Amino acid sequence: MIQILGALAPLASELIDNLFETEEEKTSARARLLDLEQKGKLQDLQVRLSAIIAEAQSQDPWTSRARPSFLYCMYAMILSAIPMGFLFAFKPDIAEAVIQGFNGWLAAIPDSLYALFGAGYLGYTTARSWDKRNR
Repeated sequence: MIQILGALAPLASELIDNLFETEEEKTSARARLLDLEQKGKLQDLQVRLSAIIAEAQSQDPWTSRARPSFLYCMYAMILSAIPMGFLFAFKPDIAEAVIQGFNGWLAAIPDSLYALFGAGYLGYTTARSWDKRNR
């Protein structure tokens, strides 16, 4: 519905200009169209958030912990840079070999998994923020 409204927006604007005589009527019609579009976007967002919240509130520990566990794995990988910095300071040849191996391992991870991480991270933080605001 939202995509249809977005695609029809230029046509709707031209139609409003042709159908309504006064500027007041045109402004009112545009406001109603904008309101309809915003309500559609809000409903779409609510549908997406409800799925995330349902998973987070699940009694099944595998379902409710899946997203945070994935984030913790990514945090561990990022934080591993700290000891690598110290290793590089004292044994640069060993650190260089570890870095090459790690880069090879990271390059083997498909781009879709990185996209999943980004979507999961944003979805999780959005759902947590929304849940905290509505308590």
